[in-house]
Amino acid sequence: MNTTLIQKYNIPGPRYTSYPTVPFWDDAGIALSDWKETTKRAFLESNTDEGISIYIHLPFCESLCTFCACHKRITKQHNVETPYIETVLKEWQMYCDLFGTKPRIKEIHLGGGTPTFFAPKNLEVLINGILKSAEKTKDFSFSFEGHPNNSSKEHLKALYDLGFTRSSFGVQDYDPKVQKAIHRIQPFEKVKEATDNSRAIGYESVSHDLVFGLPFQTEDSIRNTIKHTIELKPDRIAYYSYAHVPWIKGVGQRGFDENDLPKDDEKRHLYELGKQLFFDAGYVEVGMDHFALPSDSLFEAMKNKTLHRNFMGYSAGKTKLMVGLGMSAISDSWYAFAQNEKTIEDYTTRVNQGVLPIFRGHLLTKDDLIIRKHILNLMCNMEAEWNLGLSAQVKQGIIKRLHEIIEDNLIEVTDNKIIVKEAGRMFVRNICMAFDLRLIENKPDTRIFSMTI
Repeated sequence: MNTTLIQKYNIPGPRYTSYPTVPFWDDAGIALSDWKETTKRAFLESNTDEGISIYIHLPFCESLCTFCACHKRITKQHNVETPYIETVLKEWQMYCDLFGTKPRIKEIHLGGGTPTFFAPKNLEVLINGILKSAEKTKDFSFSFEGHPNNSSKEHLKALYDLGFTRSSFGVQDYDPKVQKAIHRIQPFEKVKEATDNSRAIGYESVSHDLVFGLPFQTEDSIRNTIKHTIELKPDRIAYYSYAHVPWIKGVGQRGFDENDLPKDDEKRHLYELGKQLFFDAGYVEVGMDHFALPSDSLFEAMKNKTLHRNFMGYSAGKTKLMVGLGMSAISDSWYAFAQNEKTIEDYTTRVNQGVLPIFRGHLLTKDDLIIRKHILNLMCNMEAEWNLGLSAQVKQGIIKRLHEIIEDNLIEVTDNKIIVKEAGRMFVRNICMAFDLRLIENKPDTRIFSMTI
């Protein structure tokens, strides 16, 4: 591990679940008419062949995890479930009215918050309500994020019967000291139970989310966490870098001292250690932060170069249109982005007024679309071809900004393409930043991104 390179490239930078990244969406936002127009366009262009994706944000949690930067609502009152589902289904009906033709759904992903906060019967109402106005593609893939402590056998069976075949459980870390610091207490036995139940019911893929860089993590604690993880042999593992962004309103990341966090080379060592342990156990690195068994569809997608990345993370298949439903959900029509109102009250009010509840967005320019393709290719395939619409001047500027990364032997640049070398994988966010014209043109005065390492 080259600590000099880590110190050199460990700077604030985007995770590139979109381009342009959210902080650089146009200040003027997007007109509702433009959002509807691009959504209808993407639907007409892709519904027949690809189908569409749906992300549903289920924001409720019974307790606050202090490492989490998601938009959520903390409550133990489960009477919030029914009115929220009714509002989401009203929003979905507005999209169906816009489409004019029955949508074909390729992907549904339930995120949060804690989707398994909702009772199984209410999840059935939600998904049946979505599918009532749609049909599934032959290769559909439905997935959800579950908390191991409350993903009951009843939850798993209800979702499986609705077509869900991928479950993902947030594990983070098994060390008691770390769990206490991030307020996420869950014993190995609960994770094992949720994993075993998923497989017994028939889920094709089980994923575990781990986080490195959390307070009080050590080499020994990471070894122990990964040892337990490998015992359960999930089909996919997401090994995320903890994004410390306490300056963002409402994320709740002030429950511990920054001095308790692993620093630079120490944090990177935790990643490299985990990566090697995954390799030793037969996992293959996929994209950024993800590992999969060769039997998993994510590995197949990487091999076939059909891997896709959007606000739902990495996916084994692409859809041009992704509709985000629920409070704070982000939608992607390929030509534009739109984010829903961030509070349940504002979201509900807008939907009940019969208006799509977006409060900000971005209409992509021609240049945005070109750069987006390059960044997507780098994030998914670890390479990008120069001939995808870049002008000679823009290409020259990118290569100039990549000079030090080339000198450090992290990438290979030819006349035809840029290829990320194995040693450069950990720096792929830095490589993408050289393409990010919005970031380059609008240098932020204050820190808005987490560190890249």
